[in-house]
Amino acid sequence: MSTFRQNRWIALLVGVILVCFSVICLLLQSEQVQGWEKESKLPMLETMPSSILSDGTVQPLEKTNSYSLSSLKLESMNTFHTMDNEKSLFMNKSVVLKSSEQVVFKNHLLTNHLVLFQVDQEAEARKKAKVVQAKAKKEAQAKKEAKAKKEAAAKKLAEVNPKLNPPQVLFFTRTKTLSQQAKDQSTWQYAVSDEELLMLRKIVMAEAEGEPYEGKVAVANVVLNRLRSANFPNTIQKVIYQKFQFSPVRNGRFKRVQPNKDTIHAVNEAMNGRKEVSDDTYYFLSLQLADDLTVKHTRTYNKTIGNHTFYK
Repeated sequence: MSTFRQNRWIALLVGVILVCFSVICLLLQSEQVQGWEKESKLPMLETMPSSILSDGTVQPLEKTNSYSLSSLKLESMNTFHTMDNEKSLFMNKSVVLKSSEQVVFKNHLLTNHLVLFQVDQEAEARKKAKVVQAKAKKEAQAKKEAKAKKEAAAKKLAEVNPKLNPPQVLFFTRTKTLSQQAKDQSTWQYAVSDEELLMLRKIVMAEAEGEPYEGKVAVANVVLNRLRSANFPNTIQKVIYQKFQFSPVRNGRFKRVQPNKDTIHAVNEAMNGRKEVSDDTYYFLSLQLADDLTVKHTRTYNKTIGNHTFYK
């Protein structure tokens, strides 16, 4: 029984010792935790607002822990927003730069397109100009060839049928009237106007109307022989209007008549070189109608055609 009581007090003593040891361990652990908190709060206290007490000690403002946490949270949010804004700004700049690059690229493409279009237009214009020039050249060549063919045809027609085309120029030697084919032999030439051509036709019509075709050619030969001779005037008009030479001029018939088809052809042929009398034949008269027969008695007879007698 006494042994049990002694053991009970020993047990109580051991319990007290264990409790004390536990308290000591808890106190040590609490001091260690406080030391860690002070070390962790010291950087924040440097940036947190504080107040200076009368004894010179720095006392943090009330609600220090709550303020520090709010500040940290606000700073974090501001930093986040700043980073977000910078990111947005960077993205906006990227978009702007990308848009600018696209605009520049599009402008470059448009410029190239315009340049190519202008080049194509110039090439097309040059092509059209070449086509127009070639066409104009071809037309000019065609006109030239057509004119040459027309002249050749007219020349051929005059050679084949001299009745239809009177020459514009007469060719002579001192003693002969030449054809158009023999013009290279001429010593002088005479340009015939339209007025003189009409006068020549009218005098032949007035003198030889009703006479055979050869007689009309012969009268035209006489007028042209006088034009060539130095003993008569040097123009067709002066030859026809020479005094006392052609009776139709004196009696007015010359002005009234209109040349018929045979007369026109006969004159054309005479001018182209056809001769029904010789080149030295300068006179003719109608023995039945003439009042003055001086020519018959003073000139050399050449030829009679119809009612006309021709003399040298």
